Amino acid sequence: MSLDADVLIDRRRLKRRLLLWRIVAVLAVAGCALLFLAPGLWPAGRTHLVRLTVSGLITDNRQLDEDVAALAGNDAVRGLIVAIDSPGGSVAGGEGLHDAIERVAARKPVVAVMGGTAASAGYMVAVPAARIFARSSTLTGSIGVLMQTGEVSGLLERLGITAEAITSGPLKNQPSYTHPTSPQGRDVLRGVVMDMYEQFVGMVATGRHMPPEQVHALADGRPYTGRQALGLGLVDAIGGEAEARAWLATEKGIPESLPVEDLQLGGFARRALFGAFAPVLDDVMKSLLSQGLRIDGAWAVWQPAIGNE
Repeated sequence: MSLDADVLIDRRRLKRRLLLWRIVAVLAVAGCALLFLAPGLWPAGRTHLVRLTVSGLITDNRQLDEDVAALAGNDAVRGLIVAIDSPGGSVAGGEGLHDAIERVAARKPVVAVMGGTAASAGYMVAVPAARIFARSSTLTGSIGVLMQTGEVSGLLERLGITAEAITSGPLKNQPSYTHPTSPQGRDVLRGVVMDMYEQFVGMVATGRHMPPEQVHALADGRPYTGRQALGLGLVDAIGGEAEARAWLATEKGIPESLPVEDLQLGGFARRALFGAFAPVLDDVMKSLLSQGLRIDGAWAVWQPAIGNE
């Protein structure tokens, strides 16, 4: 009986050891699969270009800003291609991404490639680039800032609803959904919008090496086609990524054969968890935000007016 018990104990120990090694083997195989089947999940060690895709509504994104800025200190990254197809977004979001790209441009070649639309904050994030390419039909420019609100006091009155606000000062509830904006409130809010507008003009003047008065003459909020923007100095050439790669090769000595890798947001854990689904989730969130474009915020977005003003 004692011998049988010892044999059973040894067999159990052996099974536990085999189970441990099987787990290790499965993890090793899974790691190899991630490495070879999804190389974008791993930090790139080879020399390459990075493509940053800016699409949909631009919102404040700290993780994106940090990841873009980090490219400046990555010796494996030879340069940055900013591919833009965006009508703009929040002023803060555009400013944050603009500043991150500007930090990269201070140390490495950066080119911007515009798609169908690169307007307002979508143009803002392009101006740090050393060279901006646009299609002839690209909608770009629309340099300006808007702040919009709604006011439903007339409807509330018809419904017999009274709204009252107790504030610490006359401008605390300006603008308000339930009361018309006062003349003083309108002046203050316009001052805020114009200060942000001047910041936007300053970014364009710096990035495009233009005097501010020249930018002011172009910055009345209107969009331009890529061909019009070329004549006005807002873009440098008509073309797409192929033309941008040719320029990088000719002017910056970066071979056209050098691989391009799309920027992957966040650390390894996030990329490994979400993988290919991360861009889909990002697009869904941007779509939801764009459908519910909030008011009472400052936006640099190309948003054509509906009806008469």
